[in-house]
Amino acid sequence: MLSLCCEPIVKAIIDGMTGWTLSSGKIANDQMSLLVEACRLALIIRWDGEHHDYFWKKGIDKVLLDLLLEKFQNGQSVHLLTLEEQMSEAQEALNADVLLVLRPYMWDILGWLAINCREDFNPNIHSHELLIDMLIRCACLTFTDLVRKGWQICQSDLSETFRSESASRAVLMMIYSPCKYIASKARSMLSEILKPTGKEYLKHSLRVLNFTLTRDNFGIPDMLQTGINLVALTCCACLPWYRSYIVKSEGVKTLLAFIKWCLSNDVHIGRLSFAPHLHNIFSQRLCCWVCKEDWEGNDILLLYGLWGLAELLHYGSISKNVDIFSGQVEYTEAQFVRMLQEICSDNSALGLKWNAAYILSYFGFYGFPCKLGRRIGKALDENEFADTRIILAKGESMSVHGVVLAIRCPSLLPPEELSHDEKASGGSSYLHTFKKDIRLSSHVDNQALSKLLEFVYLGYLHAGDEHVKKLKILAKHCSLQPLSTMLGRRRPKWGTLFPIYDLTPALAPTGHHFSDIILKPKETESICWKCRTCSLSLPHMHAHKVVLSSSCDYLRALFQSGMRESRSQTIEVPVSWEAMIKLVNWFYTDELPKPPSGCLWDNMDDEEKLHQLQQYLELCWLAEFWFLEDVQDISYKVIVSCLDSARQLSIKIIKIASELSLWKLAEVAANYLAPFYRQLCHTGDLEALNEELVDMIRDASVRLSQEG
Repeated sequence: MLSLCCEPIVKAIIDGMTGWTLSSGKIANDQMSLLVEACRLALIIRWDGEHHDYFWKKGIDKVLLDLLLEKFQNGQSVHLLTLEEQMSEAQEALNADVLLVLRPYMWDILGWLAINCREDFNPNIHSHELLIDMLIRCACLTFTDLVRKGWQICQSDLSETFRSESASRAVLMMIYSPCKYIASKARSMLSEILKPTGKEYLKHSLRVLNFTLTRDNFGIPDMLQTGINLVALTCCACLPWYRSYIVKSEGVKTLLAFIKWCLSNDVHIGRLSFAPHLHNIFSQRLCCWVCKEDWEGNDILLLYGLWGLAELLHYGSISKNVDIFSGQVEYTEAQFVRMLQEICSDNSALGLKWNAAYILSYFGFYGFPCKLGRRIGKALDENEFADTRIILAKGESMSVHGVVLAIRCPSLLPPEELSHDEKASGGSSYLHTFKKDIRLSSHVDNQALSKLLEFVYLGYLHAGDEHVKKLKILAKHCSLQPLSTMLGRRRPKWGTLFPIYDLTPALAPTGHHFSDIILKPKETESICWKCRTCSLSLPHMHAHKVVLSSSCDYLRALFQSGMRESRSQTIEVPVSWEAMIKLVNWFYTDELPKPPSGCLWDNMDDEEKLHQLQQYLELCWLAEFWFLEDVQDISYKVIVSCLDSARQLSIKIIKIASELSLWKLAEVAANYLAPFYRQLCHTGDLEALNEELVDMIRDASVRLSQEG
C-alpha cells in the first residue's frame, strides 16, 4: 500500500491527527476516536521507507507538539520562548490531563521517527529545529520524571507508568538515532536535565536490577520497573560522567548477571506487555499473513541488557586491565562467549543477535555464529573433497572448496569460474575431480587470508587486534560488508537484517559446476523433468559432498568407506521427491521447510494434509537411519503439531508410523485416538490396523479412563 499511494496515506494520517478542537478543555468523542485511530496508523513509521520523508514534509513534528502542548492550537510559538520558558512550558503541558490517552502513541511515533532517521537528516529542510528540540525536551522530562517516581511503582499510578514507558523508549531511540542532530541533542538535553539528581537515579536503577536477580516470581509491574531501569542505565551509558559512574559501581557485572539471569530463568516478555495501547482487535490476527520479523522479539529485557553492555564496551569505559569476570566462579569469559554465540545461532530476534554479535567483537570474535557455519567449518582444515588451491606469492598454498567460496566469498574466485555454465554431453559424465589453482597478489597476507577463510566457512572468525587492520582491508576488497561492519565495530542500525548463512545458491546451475554428487529420490515416474545441466531424465539434484558430509556422519562415512557406493556419482535417497527437497534445504540452510499453517492448513482436505505429513514421516525415519538428530526432532514436532489440529488423520498416521518403525509417533497417534476407542470399534475403523496397533490404542484408552 505504501508503495502504491504513500503520500495520500500520510496526508490522511496527518489530517486525522490535526482535525481536532478543544471545548472546555475536552475533545468531542468522535474527534478523539479519529485521533486514536490516526495515531495508531501513524505507527507505520516503525517500518523504514520513503513515507518517512512525507511525514517530515507534512510537519509531523508540529503535529506531535500540538498534541503534547495544546496551547499551540491557540497560535503560541515556541520560537518566542526562552530556554527556561520552554522547560517550564513543557513541564506544565506534561502535567496537564489533556489527551493523556494519546501520549503513548506520540512517544512511540517520535521514537520510531528518530531510529529510522537518516544520518544526514537536516531539521531545517522540512521542519523547524526548535520544534524538534522541544519534542526531545518533553520526552527527556517525562523519562526522568518516570525514573524519579520509580522508587516504587504502585498499582494506583500503574496506568501513568505504562504511558510513560513509551517516553523512556523514545529517549533511548533518540539517543541512538542514526541522525547526528537528534542523537546529539537528546544526549545533551538528557545530561542537562539529569544534572541535579542523576547520580541518585543511577544508584536506584542498579539497586533495582540487583534486587531483581534475587527474586523468583514477577508480575508485570515488576517487569515494567526493571525494563525502565534498564533503559535508564542504557541511556546514561552514552553520557561520559554517568558512564564512568556505572563502571565504578560495578554496573557491568550487574548487566552480566542480569543477562545470565534472563537466559537461565527463561524469561520471555515482549514489548506488548508494557504497551497496552498497542493491543487492538487486529493485533493477534496473524493467521497465514507473513509479516516482517520483529527486530525486538519477545525478549525485550534481554535486549535492553545486551544493549547497555554493548554501549559500555563501545565507549571503552572498561579498561583492558579490569577483569569484569573476576569474582564470578561459575561465570567465566568463555561461558559468556558461548552464551552470546548461542544467541546468534538460535531463533532469537534480530536485535538480540546483532547486539550479541557486536559484544562478541570485543572478545575477538567477529562475524555471525550459526549452526550451519559450525558444521561447514569442520571442512576448513581438511583436504577431503577440496577442489581448489589458493596460492600466495611466497608459494604457500591452501586447499579449499570451490562451492563454499563461490557462495560465501565469490571475489576470491576468477570470474570465469562463476560464469561457467557448460552442459555435459550426457548422463553424469561431467562430474570429475575439479582442480583449480588461484594465485593471489603479493599484497595478500597469509594470516589475514587464513582468518578470512575462517569467516567464510564458519560464519565468524577469532582474531586479535594485531590482525584486524589487515582483515579490514581484505574484507573490503572481497566485498564482505557485514564482516567489515563487525571489524570496524560499528553499531548496527535498528531494523538491520542479520546476515544469513545460506548455501542454496549452490543448488542453482552456477553451483552445478562444483557438484560432485547427484541425489535421486524414490518413485518419481510421475514428475516431468528436464535438467539444464545434464541429460538425466529422472528428477535429481546436483549436490556437493563437502556440504553433505559436514552435516551427516553417515554420508561422511559412506564417502570415505572405499566401497562401491563411495565411488558412485549418484546416491539413492530412500524418500519421496518432496521429502528430499526439504532434506536438501536443511543441508544447505539449516532450515527444514514447514507445512502450510493457519487457514491454509485448515482449508486443505484430509488427503492433502496426509500427503504433507507423510513427507515428515519419511524424514523422521531417514533421520534416524542417517543419524540426523536435528531433522528427526523438527520432523517429529511438525507431525505432532499438525496432528493436534487434524486428529482424524491419526489412524492413517499410526499405520504409516508402524510400517516405518516410528513407535514414538505411533504412541502419539494412539493417544489422540484413545478418547474415541469405543466409537472406532463400533464403526469398524480399527479393522485396517493390525492387532498390535489396536492394543496400543486400547491401552492408551484405559490409561485415559484411569486418569479421569
